[in-house]
Amino acid sequence: MTQPHRIWSLAQQIVDKAGAEGLLLAAAESCTGGMIAAAITDVPGSSAVFDRGFVTYSNEAKAEMLGVRAQTIARYGAVSQWVAREMAKGAILNSRADIAVATTGIAGPTGGSDRKPVGLVWFALAARGGAVRAERRVFVSGDRNFVRMRATEMALTLALRAI
Repeated sequence: MTQPHRIWSLAQQIVDKAGAEGLLLAAAESCTGGMIAAAITDVPGSSAVFDRGFVTYSNEAKAEMLGVRAQTIARYGAVSQWVAREMAKGAILNSRADIAVATTGIAGPTGGSDRKPVGLVWFALAARGGAVRAERRVFVSGDRNFVRMRATEMALTLALRAI
């Protein structure tokens, strides 16, 4: 299982590296429910690099706060690479951030299907003026906390790589 010290270590590296590069970050979170923002803001000095977090658990929040299109959700579902991409792009457009990471997934223990199992998380990373990329992971355990912790760790890893 992901250890909290691993998440803190990643967050510390993000704050250090983003600070050295003069970059601002944002997070657009669904299944992680604010855990990415919490991890980063637990680090002293994070106010210099973390602009804001969007916790958009409902489809309405994704649309209102991040500009995710209703037709994207209707066509692909909230847990999809397309929604993750629009979330990350929306975080960039609605913040001062240079880099934004987004998560949308099925933490469980219910809500999964054959096509979208419990533990499925889509991640997206956007850079101001750059491309948006998405990655898919399935964290198999059946435990909601495990899925959320692993998703937080992966999102922090992606953000660190982008700096």
